[in-house]
Amino acid sequence: MKNEEAGGEPVSDRPVRRAALWGAVVWILGVAALLVALPLTARDRLPDQVATHWSGSRPDGSMPLTVAALFPAGVWLLVAIGLAVALRVGPDRSRGIAGPVLATTGVLLAGAQASIVRANLDRTRWQDAAPMGVEVVLIIAAAGLAGALAWLATRRAATETAPARPGAPVLAAKPGERLVWLSEASNHWLQVLAAVLGLISVPGVLLAASGRTESVDWVSVVLFGAGSVTVLFCSSVRVRVTGDGLHVGFGPFGLPTRHLAPEEIAHARVENLTARQAGGWGFRAFRKGTGVFLRSGACLVVHTVRGTDFVISVDDAERGAALLNALVERVGAPTR
Repeated sequence: MKNEEAGGEPVSDRPVRRAALWGAVVWILGVAALLVALPLTARDRLPDQVATHWSGSRPDGSMPLTVAALFPAGVWLLVAIGLAVALRVGPDRSRGIAGPVLATTGVLLAGAQASIVRANLDRTRWQDAAPMGVEVVLIIAAAGLAGALAWLATRRAATETAPARPGAPVLAAKPGERLVWLSEASNHWLQVLAAVLGLISVPGVLLAASGRTESVDWVSVVLFGAGSVTVLFCSSVRVRVTGDGLHVGFGPFGLPTRHLAPEEIAHARVENLTARQAGGWGFRAFRKGTGVFLRSGACLVVHTVRGTDFVISVDDAERGAALLNALVERVGAPTR
């Protein structure tokens, strides 16, 4: 049987989203502030000249305290400016590396700054700084993990969407035709909130890593960190419709997921909703079902055979509804 791919526009060529820009700005400014604040706020417990380089386990290089605070922040801002220029000059080539580079470099510099403060803490001379050991390996591993997670979060799968006839509630599909539709939506304010909550939890971790305090309020750190992750996973959604039904992925990694087979769907429709009508932003539970609401406007509403609704505020909702109804007709499920 002939297997055809429905035509459409690739989604991988879309411009950089405002959400990514806002998240990058918050991350850049937050990391810069931490790099400067870590040593300067511990000035009374650090020597005027601090060790900044080690040969083996012994320090062999130093900087004045103020320079040691400002130098990594300057390097960090230069990296950010370089990425901004690269995105301006060659956006198609640079877009995929911006997130991983910012994540890797930010974690690497913040970890190194915390280790430097810890090694110099309560020393009278920089030559007496504590040796560097396993913390170097941990910092490199954390930076690599951050870069890998950023790459997974920002990569975009190129796919094609199925065409829809204007005004038709059901897409006309030929027998054996492969139908694919992909769309996504995000709320940049929720993503900024997730970044802010995450940055609030970072100082406690860095203070403990730098040795400046042994009484970190870990309850607050965990609460802000958990809040950041929760908001992040409720701030974006990826929706895919194939012959297997509806696939919905939440958050930057597309996890967790929800899947509805065509046999589970009664019909799909489009409704225009506001945040007030949906009960707020993010993942919502209401009397008729559940949903994820990220922006006002057209929403894909999937009515299941169990009588519940699954509402998703996503771009191109009309086309998605038409394709789902075509799949329901194909498997012989009654549309009601």
